[in-house]
Amino acid sequence: MKWLRKTWDLYYDGFRTMTLGRTLWAVILVKLFVIFVVLKLFFFPNYIKEHAQGREADFVASQLQPENLNSQ
Repeated sequence: MKWLRKTWDLYYDGFRTMTLGRTLWAVILVKLFVIFVVLKLFFFPNYIKEHAQGREADFVASQLQPENLNSQ
């Protein structure tokens, strides 16, 4: 477990003495927030929830299985 303590000390000292790195981490976190929260809300609607009406598993199964197998 000594290696775990050395690893923790390495990262702790590195992040504590950062100046430009803190700004870069802030930019990264803001970008991740925009990607995962803002874009999800406005550009990726929940299509399954809107069309399944409470029967999501049946809706997905019906979309994956073709209705007419003779069209091959």
